[in-house]
Formats: sequence, structure tokens, C-alpha cells
Amino acid sequence: MVQKRYFWEGGEEGSDVPNRDSKRRNASIRDMNKSSMQELVIKLEPFLRNCVSQEVQRAINSYLRSPLNQIGSSEGSRSLQLHFDDELPSTLFTGCRVEKEDSTLVKVVLRDSMSKRVITSGPLSSIKVTIVVLDGDFNKDDKEDWTQQEFNNRIIQERAGKRPLVTGAVVLSLREGMGYIEDVSFTDNSSWIRSGKFRVGAISSEGSIREGMSNAFKVKDHRGESYKKHHPPSSDDEVWRLEKIAKDGASHKRLTSHGICNVKGLLQLYVTNPCSLHKILGGNKISSKAWNSIIEHASACLLDDNELYLYKAEDGTVLVLNSIYDVVGANFDGGHYLSVDMFNKSEQLLVDNLKQHVYKNLNYLVPLGDQSFVAHPLLLPNLQTGSYCNPSIQNVSFQVGQDYSL
Repeated sequence: MVQKRYFWEGGEEGSDVPNRDSKRRNASIRDMNKSSMQELVIKLEPFLRNCVSQEVQRAINSYLRSPLNQIGSSEGSRSLQLHFDDELPSTLFTGCRVEKEDSTLVKVVLRDSMSKRVITSGPLSSIKVTIVVLDGDFNKDDKEDWTQQEFNNRIIQERAGKRPLVTGAVVLSLREGMGYIEDVSFTDNSSWIRSGKFRVGAISSEGSIREGMSNAFKVKDHRGESYKKHHPPSSDDEVWRLEKIAKDGASHKRLTSHGICNVKGLLQLYVTNPCSLHKILGGNKISSKAWNSIIEHASACLLDDNELYLYKAEDGTVLVLNSIYDVVGANFDGGHYLSVDMFNKSEQLLVDNLKQHVYKNLNYLVPLGDQSFVAHPLLLPNLQTGSYCNPSIQNVSFQVGQDYSL
């Protein structure tokens, strides 16, 4: 049998072992690979050192900025601050514009944190400001010493599957350090967060400017707006627009059953006979807090200055009353007209006694259509029974009150 012959790489036919040159070549390749790796490491070392240094510095900066490592108002360099110049109502409604109680625009200003001076010039006086929504519980102590991170952590986003929480012109531009929230509205109520309230925040892209925030308020669904209380109420508002009087509630029904349908009527009875009003509202059953809330709210009503009444007593004294029958002035013994703040003690005593008689004889009141008598205190009316010589009211006739005595 012919013996098989093997062929080895790099060897000759008939060789029984690998060629020694092949071993040397493999060793040389390994040396070259080792040398290349060392050269690569040497070349990459500066780059790697730089990356590590940057990451370490970033971690240090992050640590130093954390709330746990800040002392007092640590962001003292943020000497400028956005500020809400106006207070928002205690309740807003979805779909309705964010605005003040009197339906005017909410103003945002950029001011110096220390001097409170508005920044009216320079590039920062015309920055863009973005409106965001915050948790109503944030900054409850109103210290205004929050950090940027704390502020950002309290920004509220919309619920899953809902539209953005606020829509409209959420970015506004300042002019001379002032701007207005013109057309921003909520799309969702505030009942789903723990505090049940939101705040509106203002932020800018300038890291040196501290953020601003409004007071806390509730946001209710639009369907509740029809039951909204008015602040301030108008004289012709229905009485249920007042605090503590629910629409179609017991107090509302009791008032309307006595012919008191609007705020003006309630105030007229409060001025002329407060005990009667208190009795209608429940007497001892109504708490002092509820009573005070109703009267305080109603008293904020803006009265019609053009509605005045005159009352003439037997002694010739003429009282001037406003639309809710409160005395605003008087004429004594044919003298000058005096406003109520000009009465001396004896005149005030006379009026206090006389008006009690007036309130029992409201049918004696005569409407005054022309205001010149009141607008010009030096006009001298002729106090003869029956008419005044002042041209603006010379045709006014008086029914003289009877049985008046001090």
C-alpha cells in the first residue's frame, strides 16, 4: 500500500511538519496587531479623558444645582422676575378666557426682584413669555424663592387622551416689560388633581429670569357658568348671583316671594329695614357668616349715580337719597346743599332721626331726573313748600311728610 502524503501550509510535498517560516510570520502578525492597539489607545486617550471630564463636570453642576444643596434663595443671579400684576378670580370655567374679575386682561410684567421696578428698556424688556399651568399647591407660602427645577416639576400636563390643558395664545411678547394674556382658556377642570386648584405660570427662555405665577384658583366645567356668582354684582342681577344664595334655593325662594328679585331690591330693604331682610333670610337660622357674606357681596354693587330721590320734611329740610335709599346729602334751612361727608354732628343727628321717618314713608320720595342740584353744591334752592327755584327741578312737587318730630 502506498503511504499517504500530507501537504502543510507553506511546506513542501512530502513534509511531515509545518514550515518554520510560517510560525515566524504568524508571530510577526501578532506583534503588529499588538502594536496597532497600543497606538490606537494612545491616540484615543485624550478624547476619552475629555469625555470623562465633561461627564464628571456635568454631574457636579447637577449636584450643585439640586434643591438640597442650595442655601436660601440660591438662584440669586436670577435678579429679574416675571410677575402677574393682577389677581385672577377664585373660579374660572373651561372654554372661557382667562381674565380678571372685571373681565379685563391679565397683565404680566418683567421686574427687578429687589426694587420691584418694571424693566421698560433693553433687550429683555421685549422677550417672549410662555403661559403654563401649575399645581395650585405650589408655593402656598408665597415666598417666591423656588428654583427652576422646582418650578418645572410642578408644571401640570393634560390628562391622557385629553387636549392640551390650555389653548390659545399661550406665547405672548412683552413690550417695555409688559404683556397681556389675551386669549387663553382651559380645556379641562381642576378637580382631578389633589389640590383641586391650578395656578397660571409664566416662563421665558432666558435662564436668568425667574418664573412668575398667579394666585391659585379652581377651574370648573363650562356648564357651571350659568350658576356663576358675579363679582362685583350689578344692581339688576338676580339675587342668586350673590354669595350664599343658591339659585332656586330656600333663600332665593323666600326673597322672591317678598318681591325681592334683584340685588337692588335686596339693598333697598337692607338700608330701610335690615331686620326685615334678616327675618326673610331665615332669622336665627341663618349664620352670621352667611349673613355677612351676602351683605358684603351685595354692598360691592355698582350703583346708578343718575338715580336720586328727594324727600322734604315739615321743617324744610330736604334729603337727597340714592337708588337704594341711602342718604347722600341734604339741604338745611334754605342753605347750601351739603354732601353727607360735610355734615357736622348736629346735622348728622338730625338726618339720622329724619331718615327713619323717611323709610316708613317711601311713597313721599320724589325722583330727581337732573343731577345739577347735586353736582353744584352752591346752588340755593328755594325751600318753599311745593317746588324749588333751581331751574333744573323747579317743577318738582313735594308731598310733605306728616307727623315728624325729633
